[in-house]
Amino acid sequence: MGLQRSPSYKPNAQPKPIPETKNEENKVNGYSTTNEPIFLNSSYNSWVVEHPSALRSFDGMMKATKGKRIVVFLDYDGTLSPIMRKAVCKVAKKFPTAIISGRCRDKVKEFVKLSNVCYAGSHGMDIMAPPRAVKSSDGKNHNISPDKKGGEVLFQPAKKFMPAIEKIYRILEEKTKTIQGARVEDNRFCISVHYRQVRDEDYGMLEETVKSVVETYQEFHVTEGKKVLEVRPSIEWNKGHALEYLLETLGFSNSSTDVLPFYIGDDRSDEDAFKVIRRRGHGYPIIVSSIPKDTGALYSLCDPSEVLTFLKKLAGRREKSSSYRTLARFRVKAIENLK
Repeated sequence: MGLQRSPSYKPNAQPKPIPETKNEENKVNGYSTTNEPIFLNSSYNSWVVEHPSALRSFDGMMKATKGKRIVVFLDYDGTLSPIMRKAVCKVAKKFPTAIISGRCRDKVKEFVKLSNVCYAGSHGMDIMAPPRAVKSSDGKNHNISPDKKGGEVLFQPAKKFMPAIEKIYRILEEKTKTIQGARVEDNRFCISVHYRQVRDEDYGMLEETVKSVVETYQEFHVTEGKKVLEVRPSIEWNKGHALEYLLETLGFSNSSTDVLPFYIGDDRSDEDAFKVIRRRGHGYPIIVSSIPKDTGALYSLCDPSEVLTFLKKLAGRREKSSSYRTLARFRVKAIENLK
């Protein structure tokens, strides 16, 4: 399938629907992606034909990146693991790299403990970025507030919702404490109610409790991820907008045809970022999944171990042209701006 090219980042543009890819040749950035291995699970094997392995497609990807600039985006939960820290660090030394997570930005930074990557928490509603004015996709200006240290600035489009978020968090903690296994997590600009350890027969009660609380706050809504119910402000901002914002902030928004973003994620919330890359017409949206699932990603990796292998291969990529040296200088300057 050939991707349609689109203009550079326009904050007011709304994502277009992702076209169906069935019965079409899987072709991205000019390279066929149908040469796939045989898997034991036949349904997964069929699915991976439409979402080819990023590992087996790696050489073709690298051919397509010749003369291009790579920017790497990673989800955290379900995608990265502590053993990947070294690999991520090596990738970030070669390419601008950002982690976009549903967790609180400070928590993710504490988990990853790398100073050469950018962090976006709360599904992109809490981004560390250079000082500049921006507009979101709804066309409205958002305030950028300085960090306490004064050397960094935060882009927080949902800042005005913080008092209500704190109140909802306290209510949910109280109302769910009798449901065994339920855990309420404050992720600063969103609230995560984890139910991985909740008994199946208690899930309905938990879901009803969460939705009944949120119904009294008209500016919030509930979404569902992997074993988690998430309470978020109802603003036009998600991981896709965060990806666009970071591309713009890092100086890549005006050159969409020679910039190739790689986005690796496993959650439903990552689909918003996949849509943005599909709309741009250039880049590699990669889903991490060991089971077939509906997704806008064009490539796949089976599990975090394959993510690690992919990152190692990307970090070991050699550039024969002078474009790498130019990109390396730009990357260092961009990272210094974010410190």
